[in-house]
Amino acid sequence: MTLYVSKSASVALTAEKLKAIFKEQDADGNGLLTREELRKAFEKLGSRYPDWRVRRSLSHADTDGDGSISLDELDELVKYVIKLGYKVARSAISI
Repeated sequence: MTLYVSKSASVALTAEKLKAIFKEQDADGNGLLTREELRKAFEKLGSRYPDWRVRRSLSHADTDGDGSISLDELDELVKYVIKLGYKVARSAISI
């Protein structure tokens, strides 16, 4: 389910909601978000170019250079995503 909608009918996602969206994509529960898990999260957020967004997010948040986002790096990822201005439909606020 894509959460992203036009800016006129939406509100900004909070950091906590963004963290929850990313954490729910951690399919194997190992505390690391792989490229594929990040891609799924950006698809859920409605990114038009999720693969490109994954590359950019890794360059912003993958501080140890291992090619994934750890729980320690999640805050940096969330800061980056907030700067991008992703929004959620008012009807989906209870996510």
